Amino acid sequence: MVSRPYIDSNTRHFSKEVNQEDLVWHRDREDRLVISVELTDWLIQLEGELPTSLNSIIKIDKFRWHRLIKGSGHLNIKIIKI
Repeated sequence: MVSRPYIDSNTRHFSKEVNQEDLVWHRDREDRLVISVELTDWLIQLEGELPTSLNSIIKIDKFRWHRLIKGSGHLNIKIIKI
C-alpha cells in the first residue's frame, strides 16, 4: 500500500509539516473539483500551466497531471468527483 501525505475523510488535510517532496505529480481516474475549505497560500499546478491559487474552485480533468505546492500553513480541501 502506498503511503499518502494526507488524511482522507470528507476533506483532505495536509499538515504544514508535510515535505514538498511528498507532494508529487500525479493524475486521477475521474474528473474532480478541488475546493479549499479556507483561504490559503498553497498552490496547485496543472500540467503545462503555471502554479495557481487554491482560493477558487479548480477543475482537474481525469488523467491530467497535477501537483500541490506547499504554502506556509496547513491545507484543508474538499475533493468532489464529477
